[in-house]
Amino acid sequence: MPISIDLAFAFQMDKPTDVLLQFEAAMIPEQRLLETDTWVTKGEHFARIPAQDAIGERVWIRAEGRYDVTYTATVAVERMPADVARLERLRPHELPGEAVQYLFDSRYCPADRFQQFVEAEFGSVDGGARIAAIRDWIANGFTYAPGSSTSNTTALDSFIERRGICRDYAHVMVMLARASGIPARFVSCFAPDVTPQDFHAVAEVFLTDPTTPGGGAWFLVDATEMARAEEIVKIGVGRDAADVSFMTSFGPADFIEKSVSVERRPDPHAHNGRAGE
Repeated sequence: MPISIDLAFAFQMDKPTDVLLQFEAAMIPEQRLLETDTWVTKGEHFARIPAQDAIGERVWIRAEGRYDVTYTATVAVERMPADVARLERLRPHELPGEAVQYLFDSRYCPADRFQQFVEAEFGSVDGGARIAAIRDWIANGFTYAPGSSTSNTTALDSFIERRGICRDYAHVMVMLARASGIPARFVSCFAPDVTPQDFHAVAEVFLTDPTTPGGGAWFLVDATEMARAEEIVKIGVGRDAADVSFMTSFGPADFIEKSVSVERRPDPHAHNGRAGE
């Protein structure tokens, strides 16, 4: 089923300022962009550059005054769901280069400090079974509380407080997966059942690919339980939220407003006739 996205946001800069944006659905094999339209205020500079791991694009702008962005898209998600709990892990020496960087600590995810914890809490299971156990542990033990965290909140803070928003759930998921020796990255995305509607964040882990003997692949994991892998529209990926913020300002900028709407759209190619027609 196609997913429709309507996004609008605006911010204000009192002097010419460089701002890096990342807000559009990525054009990648697992999701097809059926329709897209991006409109931005005219400024001094506008340029597109590849985003991390070549998933999606970032947009450089340089402007002054009020800056508005509107974006609409219809996306066909063609990602096949997988039962993560049934997948195995690849040992570190078996990992491809693209996955190795996602074993390391990052700004918001101090994984090294949690190696003893994951062995004590989840040591009876390994691979995808451990990922599923971590996901369930977060989902059952944390409280989803909008406004309870800030842009400075780390996975360690969220682990201690046992509350947060999707960004915080994803950070804890990433941190504990890495502490288990499983590559994990942060995914910025859209999804239709996110409440309240906004940009969403989930984790993605690297496990064995059941379709390729000896190979591995990335699998989405949402500890908030608000989004299904087959309906998630990826924007970008990174080590943590710092790599995929929808707006990073390199100078003073005041955020003014934002609205996000994500809905399922009927598939025009679906067959609606009676059986036998």
